[in-house]
Amino acid sequence: MEPDRWRQRAGSFGPAADLYDQVRPGYPVAAVEWALAPLGAGRWRILDIGAGTGIMTRLLISLGHDMVAVEPDEQMRQRLAATTTAVEPLAGRAEALPLADASVDAAIAAQAYHWFDRDRAHLELGRVIRPGGVFTALWNDRDEETAWVRVYSRIVEGDRGPDGSSADSGRAKSPSYGDRFGPAEFAEFRHAVTHTPESLVALLKSRSYFLTAPPTRQAALEAEVRELAATHPELAGRTSFDLPYVTVVYRATRLPAPSSLGTSATKS
Repeated sequence: MEPDRWRQRAGSFGPAADLYDQVRPGYPVAAVEWALAPLGAGRWRILDIGAGTGIMTRLLISLGHDMVAVEPDEQMRQRLAATTTAVEPLAGRAEALPLADASVDAAIAAQAYHWFDRDRAHLELGRVIRPGGVFTALWNDRDEETAWVRVYSRIVEGDRGPDGSSADSGRAKSPSYGDRFGPAEFAEFRHAVTHTPESLVALLKSRSYFLTAPPTRQAALEAEVRELAATHPELAGRTSFDLPYVTVVYRATRLPAPSSLGTSATKS
């Protein structure tokens, strides 16, 4: 994808913040527990990078952790603040985090890592995560083993590349998070979200491909999704149905720092 198009899509979510918060899927608890397992049991200080409207932040709070939420978009931060009173979201980006060195036990990028300038973000992650801490990146990928989901994906990701990747796709991963982290480990977790034809259209409207499309293209996309829900053999005549997801999780442990850096681990 061209850099200008990528930047346009990356910055498109703010006007749809309320809708995004309502229709985007959450994450399986088992996936988050696996992601943070190298820390062991405890209450940890965790950074949610690209926190958006706080979907992951709220889940981690419910699991008993202390949260720091960083999000570049003002409208997304406003929604996060309105729905997540335990956290005051900070303005910032993965490439320039407003945090002190070695100040968090873990950092998590939920549906966000593919928007990062990776080399710069890896340096910042290595700076703010304490040695022995964890960085994890995860995505909810639609499970395209289901026939109607494959059709839906072709509609809502109309500018996929030849390799099947798109700006919103969880396929945008990295085998390495920089020389301050150990090897990345990988796991998958399956879950599903119940939808109606109307909520499937709403989900489309929360995506950057739709948000940055001209009105005529938006209308065509909505019509395609409505036709899919009305006519596909797996959906026709149904008032509700499950949209299956595969939550893809990568985790890597922050390597011990050279003694000259003088950093030390802290536990909340």
